[in-house]
Parts: sequence; C-alpha cells; structure tokens
Amino acid sequence: MTNKRPLRIALLAGEPSGDVLGGSLLESLKLRYPDAEFCGIGGPHMLKQGLTSWFDMETLSVMGLVEVLGRLPQLLKLRKQIVARLIEWQPDIFIGIDAPDFNLGVERRLKDAGIKTVHYVSPSVWAWRQKRIVKIDQATDLVLALLPFEKSFYDQHQVACEFVGHPLADEIPMTLDQQAARERIGLSAEDEVVAILPGSRGSEVKELARTFFDAAMLMLKQRPHLRFTVPAANEKRYSQIQSILADYPKLKVTLLHGNARDAMAAANAVLLASGTVALEAMLVKRPMVVAYRVHWLTYHIAKRLVKVNYVSLPNLLADEPLVPEILQYEMTPARLCDEINQQLEHADEVAHRFTQLHEMIRLNASLRATDAIDILIKQNLKQEVTV
Repeated sequence: MTNKRPLRIALLAGEPSGDVLGGSLLESLKLRYPDAEFCGIGGPHMLKQGLTSWFDMETLSVMGLVEVLGRLPQLLKLRKQIVARLIEWQPDIFIGIDAPDFNLGVERRLKDAGIKTVHYVSPSVWAWRQKRIVKIDQATDLVLALLPFEKSFYDQHQVACEFVGHPLADEIPMTLDQQAARERIGLSAEDEVVAILPGSRGSEVKELARTFFDAAMLMLKQRPHLRFTVPAANEKRYSQIQSILADYPKLKVTLLHGNARDAMAAANAVLLASGTVALEAMLVKRPMVVAYRVHWLTYHIAKRLVKVNYVSLPNLLADEPLVPEILQYEMTPARLCDEINQQLEHADEVAHRFTQLHEMIRLNASLRATDAIDILIKQNLKQEVTV
C-alpha cells in the first residue's frame, strides 16, 4: 500500500540572505507541490511562503572563524536538536540553504539516515578550503550553484551539481527607476545620496557601522548637501543601528526598515559590507565600494587559505576588479571616503559591465532549482517499497 501522507520538504536557512533565497524557492516549490508540508528553520520571507520554522533563524546568524567559537556549544546543541527532529519527521527531501558550516553537518547526518539532501548555494569551496569538496560529496545528493564558475569546479571533482542562476537576477529588473525609488523612501530628485549597508548580522554591524559612519562624516565635510540612506535588515539591526547613529547627529540619514533595494536604487553610490548585498547592488547597476573587517585572527587564517583574487561577487563574476574592495586594516574612514568620492565622480562607467553580468545569471533560478529537486524527489519515491 502506498503511503498517502503529504509530501514533506524540509528547508533550513541560517541568515537573512538565505531566507530571501529560500522564500523564492518555496514559492516555486509550492506551485509544484501545493499540498506539501514545509518545515525547518527560516526567516520572514520563508515564513510568508508557509514554512513552519522550528527555531529562531537569528540563532544561526554568526560570521567568522573565531567569532563562531564563542557560540559553538549553542550551535552544536541546536544542530543535534534539528537533526533529531528531522529524522523523526522523515522529510522526503532536505534542502540546506547556504550556511555551509551548519548545514553540511546536518546534511551528512540526514544522508546517512537515508534522507535525500540538497545544498542550495555552493560553499565557496572553489575559493578556500578546497578539500571540503569531499565532505560536500559525502553530505549531499546535489549542490545547486548560483554562479557559473562554481559548476565547473564541481564537474572537475565529479560531484553532482547544477548551475541554476541567481534568483536575485530574476527578481530585479534590468533597469530600476532611481526617481521612483527616491519617491518611495522620501528623497528628492536633487539629492546626492549614498546608501550605507553595514551588514545583516549583529556582529557585522558592531564591527563595521562606526567606521562607515565616520567615513560618512568625512564625506559630509566635502559634500555638505550629501544625504545617506541606511536600510536595516530586520528589527534587531534597526535598533542596533539607531543606537549607533545617536552618536552622529550631523548626518542626514534616512534609516529604513528593510527596503535595501530601494535604498540602493535611490543612491548615487553605495558603501556596503561584503556579501550577497554586493551582488544586489550590481544588479541595480549602482557604483559601490565593498568593505569588510573581521577578527584579526579570522583574517590571518583566511588570508592563508583563500585561493581567489577577489572577495566580492561582482569582481568574482567578472574576473576583474570592477569595484573597489577595502578590507581589514585598509578599511579606514579616510580610505572609504576617498573611494566613495571616486565612485560618485565616475558613476556611469560600470553600468554596462553590470548589465552583462546580470544577463549571465538571469536564468529563472527558482524554477531550475525546483526542476532539479523534483528529479531527486521522484527518484526517492520510486525507491519506496509499495505493496
């Protein structure tokens, strides 16, 4: 007798960027499987699409090798709990979305327990710690890669991988109306605007925000009419940034609840933390400066391990230094101010290349990912014993 229970799909996102990807994927999966049950861990985008989240996603949002150590007991306990609950629930497939240090451990245990596993968003194994490809192969039945050069690496190592394109490239129009974005967030057509995005994690905002705002103060001395927008990733980041901004009363800042895309689209230039947001700034075709700083030990460990020339996705996609990357000890207010001024003076020069890169990864990613997941689910169902 065939099991008549609804299809069960488990998903786990560990940070806001993964939640955005998960929301888009869930929307596509629901169209394919309208009666399925979706459980795991996610944030507001995934919850909106019907995910039942068993734990708070914020618990997983931590960045850096050294920074993780202080949270390690809590993270290991959570991973043990989620694995036990998933094995008890017996999903037909598990989809780990990014967060590889957490998700790959979950996937390995689930795969060993006979549950099909997908990892959505390739770990940066092509960039550093390349021997992880063995662990990825042991943990996953399939990797869904967002960028074309990632699949080439997996193919070289004979690990199952599909290049699906990037959901943000599908979602964001090829041209965004700057004036319309300004009207939505209360800026005028005459304003000269810099968007400042100091990260989506609490640790990032703590590490980067004051240096970014110190740079903004220097910009303001040179351009007295300059205005700033700061989109906060969530309510916790909004409160955190608001508290820091209290020390900068002279800055003309529009602090936003989310709405990062409008903040960037409305801007003449963008100062941002390295991460998915740099890709989004590229897709809205705005000049940017990418900056990042981590714990000094994390930096020196990573510096020895990294095998690529760039850290930002626009530069990695282009394989050339399209946007400035200001990292670690070079990340001073004066340097950031100078780099943003350069971007404001030459705002149109990168738009054409950004458009080319946008077209390269605009492939209807969520549908392609759903198609690949569908094949695994059908393989799994065929293997079930029926009487």
